[in-house]
Amino acid sequence: MAGLLIAIIYLSFVSLGLPDSLLGSAWPSMSAQFGAPIGYAGIVSAVIGVGTVVSSLMSDRLTRRFGAGLVTAVSTALTALALLAFSFSTQFWMLVLFAVPYGLGAGGVDAALNNYVALHLKSRHMSWLHCMWGVGASVSPYIMSFALTGGLGWNVGYMIVAAVQAALTLVIFFSLPVWKKVAAQNEPRKPATADGMKEVRTKGLTFRQVFAIRGAATYFICFFCYCALEQSSMLWASSYMMAHNGFSEEFAAMLASMFFIGITVGRGLNGFLTFRFSDRTLIRCGYVLIAIGVVLTAMPADWLTITGFVAVGLGCAPVYPGIIHSTPALFGVENSQAVVGMEMAFAYIGGLASPLFGIIAGAWTTQILPAYVGVFLVIMIIMHEITARLTAKAGSAE
Repeated sequence: MAGLLIAIIYLSFVSLGLPDSLLGSAWPSMSAQFGAPIGYAGIVSAVIGVGTVVSSLMSDRLTRRFGAGLVTAVSTALTALALLAFSFSTQFWMLVLFAVPYGLGAGGVDAALNNYVALHLKSRHMSWLHCMWGVGASVSPYIMSFALTGGLGWNVGYMIVAAVQAALTLVIFFSLPVWKKVAAQNEPRKPATADGMKEVRTKGLTFRQVFAIRGAATYFICFFCYCALEQSSMLWASSYMMAHNGFSEEFAAMLASMFFIGITVGRGLNGFLTFRFSDRTLIRCGYVLIAIGVVLTAMPADWLTITGFVAVGLGCAPVYPGIIHSTPALFGVENSQAVVGMEMAFAYIGGLASPLFGIIAGAWTTQILPAYVGVFLVIMIIMHEITARLTAKAGSAE
């Protein structure tokens, strides 16, 4: 029964990744059709981000009341409907409108599933599950490239992904009894927690209580910077390579998958590395690879730019799953859902740095992307190391 649920969660992560790379790979064609400036992708991304922040902040209370399974099912359905609505959009304002349910659905799935995995599965599963996210995110640019090169238009690319999301929604709804049985068999652990409490809380934490947990605030900032880096690389890779390397829209859309291939392969490998190394060690190794990748993307040779995006993806691979999986150990099991929900909120707020880059690129050039993500990398490293010091005792248990 538990194995079936894990398989469903794996499929959910594939589905979660599918929409994330669609906008970046499709936007050059979408902006031309709508007559919208290249930087307007940032507006759509920002609205999606606001929706995900709202649903992430609500995740602690919603998951405690309805359970991770039902929250995931409803959120996936909401995302599927939003993607279908995207495919029928004929004006830019329609994209902005439909981005609201898109964000609300994506944030609900992310927070509920990540906390469930952090609590009940080992670190390797967190890496492999996020590898499945990378599979979905890697496939999307190819789906969009197929639609564009086949003359079908970006609308069909969105329709295909919406159909996949709808199918998964049905699978999750039919599997809800499995979620309940597994939850009944795996009651939350009740060890001594980060703040000395012995009982697992039944009520959600207030924002003030979450921020009062030692080391949590700097971890949130670390996650904010990571997602600012990841989302900026994800959304603007195609546009950057068109400006920096002179690639065509179709070719750049396909090459945008290099980042996702790097992150997918990296998380697959990272799952095996967790047998020997801690989450914290693997996160630090990721920093080094990201730094190398950022430098390579700025190089003039086409192959170096492409290699750079692969390296950035490889470096990102251990960071997101490592931060999420270490949360119960660092901040306490009873605080986990509230902290993960706040982490997701900061992650999506970090994603708003991607629209900010759109404004900067519109006024200047997309070719400053390597320097832009490099700033977030430096801040991320500093915040992670401060958190490591503040949670040194808890971190030894990772």
